[in-house]
Amino acid sequence: MGRYIIGIDQSTQGTKALLVDEGGHLIHRADRSHRQIVNEAGWVSHDPAEIATNVLAVARAVVEETGVNPADVAGIGITNQRETAIVWDKETGRPVYNAIVWQCRRTAALCETLKQDAEFTAYVKDHTGLLVDAYFSATKIQWILENVPGAREKAEAGRLLFGTVETWLIWK
Repeated sequence: MGRYIIGIDQSTQGTKALLVDEGGHLIHRADRSHRQIVNEAGWVSHDPAEIATNVLAVARAVVEETGVNPADVAGIGITNQRETAIVWDKETGRPVYNAIVWQCRRTAALCETLKQDAEFTAYVKDHTGLLVDAYFSATKIQWILENVPGAREKAEAGRLLFGTVETWLIWK
């Protein structure tokens, strides 16, 4: 059984890996930032491939820079950006578009339209406990399906997968 845990914090600004021993003591930390892709409309995106590369790099760094035997790592935990949405092709493994970040408001107008339907809004709240808002992933996925060439066709053919950042990282 291992003596260490690697904690990965994949946040909006970058990725951190923490190597912690069985007593909960921080042994080592590694960090990498990633690009913020912001256009003139204030839409916020990240490159999912860059995020995956950075996660592997920081996880490797905390092991290699300390000389810890990888077999002594009992587990890995991931915390992440929560509602940042990624859609990828399960056959190629490539994202069909950049990750749409939780703070991106590109679907705010759609959400305002959806909120005008009181029955729909009540249904969402009753079934999820959430309010209709561009913060959440559903309208981000819809935006990708409607605006990325070929995405809807791939989805209808069963080729696309969707997840938030931790789902993408685990899949990778």
